[in-house]
Amino acid sequence: MEELGGRDELVLLAILTAITALTVLAPVLRVPYPILLVIGGLALGFVPGVPELTLPPELVLVGVLPPLLYAAAFFTSLRDLRANFRPIGTLAVGLVVATMLAVAVVAHYATDLSWSASFVLGAIVAPTDPIAATAIARRLGVPRRIVTIVEGESLINDATALVLYGSAVAAVATGAFSLWEGGLDFVLSVVGGIAMGLAVGWVIALVRIRLDNIPAEILISLLSGYLAYIPAETVGVSGVLAAVTVGIYLGWRSPELSTPAMRMQTFAVWETLVFVVNVLLFTLIGMQLQPILDSLSGLSAGELIGDALIVVAVVMATRIAWVLVGRRKYPFVISWMGMRGAVSLAAALALPLETDAGAPFPGRDLIIFLAFAVILGTLVVQGLTLPKVINLLEIEEDRTEEKEDTKARILAAEAALARLEELVEEDWVRPETAERLRGLYGFRRTRFLARFDSEDDGEIERQSADFQRLRRELLEAERAAVVGLRRDGRISDDVMHRVERDLDLEDSRLDM
Repeated sequence: MEELGGRDELVLLAILTAITALTVLAPVLRVPYPILLVIGGLALGFVPGVPELTLPPELVLVGVLPPLLYAAAFFTSLRDLRANFRPIGTLAVGLVVATMLAVAVVAHYATDLSWSASFVLGAIVAPTDPIAATAIARRLGVPRRIVTIVEGESLINDATALVLYGSAVAAVATGAFSLWEGGLDFVLSVVGGIAMGLAVGWVIALVRIRLDNIPAEILISLLSGYLAYIPAETVGVSGVLAAVTVGIYLGWRSPELSTPAMRMQTFAVWETLVFVVNVLLFTLIGMQLQPILDSLSGLSAGELIGDALIVVAVVMATRIAWVLVGRRKYPFVISWMGMRGAVSLAAALALPLETDAGAPFPGRDLIIFLAFAVILGTLVVQGLTLPKVINLLEIEEDRTEEKEDTKARILAAEAALARLEELVEEDWVRPETAERLRGLYGFRRTRFLARFDSEDDGEIERQSADFQRLRRELLEAERAAVVGLRRDGRISDDVMHRVERDLDLEDSRLDM
């Protein structure tokens, strides 16, 4: 393996520092980090001395896509997906097909792309990426139903678009296409992908329910997307749908498959992993433009910009026309959340260099450039203006989740009190312990019930806040004492970390 020279190491350090700075800056500027990172990566790509980076398509399609799909599906509510099945289905299937057709027609007449290459472009830019859109929506309190629809759409439309993409690429490579065979392949790919995901999920659940080994369970969780995606792709069905299905299945069964300690550690690992992968991925997307432009030296800058603006406009207009019904608020917000991301770029970069006949793949470089333009255009234009759109429509902040959270905590406290009364006669339940727990759960129930009381003056919440403040002061004193013991060499680092973890767990429960 070739070692990096001193200059290369400094360039790498500068790139990593810039990425870190952009990530830290994103919440300060109140801009979703994917938007800032794509723009930042674009700027980095044109800095003199920065090495030309190419993003191997296999890295996203096989290396990165399965865990991202699995994580998104795992934390998606199956109840909400069922409740919004119709709008999600029309967006994830109907809109994908409509986008592919609209882009193909316009691209064929507006650019130099052939009909077959235009359909390939349409399939590439059809799937959406919800990361930036849902980050903005959650921050502004957009109704949960909108977020659910957009996330559910992105889970399924990746599979729809990639199946269509495979058929379109095959048609270009072989020079032949059958509508009947293409439709049959689509159905088989969808059904087969779901079946594979369910089968793999059942096997994984069977293994995990018998395990009591947190590191092993976390490893299995990290590999679950691959365990469904790779076999599905091997047998010719949708690996995307397989990864999504196994994520939804194991997410639904998660309470019975994992212990509290395992859930806490696994969720922390997944949250960090998904964030880091997306940070690197969106930065690398921005850095792809320089090598893409180098391959299009035969076209003028004016022609490229004109072609890009036309395709971006068609993608955005098609979504608006499909989603917008009448003058209701919600459809317009959903129509403005159709940003594109890593899947589109990966599909573009995965285009073969040659057809089966040995000829260059028609329009490959232009397809990649236009796909990048759609990603950049939708992220920047729609992403940066989405907050204003939401505010202009005066969409009321959604408090449904907050109410459900409060209801769940009330019922949980009541269940604990009921169980306490069942156990109070047991020999191992001391009267003073039972009384202390009655007070704890009774206050918790009263506190959350007060949130539904319109005449509540807030005294209970203030009392709770004062208790939490006092408890945190005492916990901080405990931490300082433990750190002092480690500093004086009276306890080891391992002991300090174990005690710190227990104190942190107590701290995290104070707002309950």
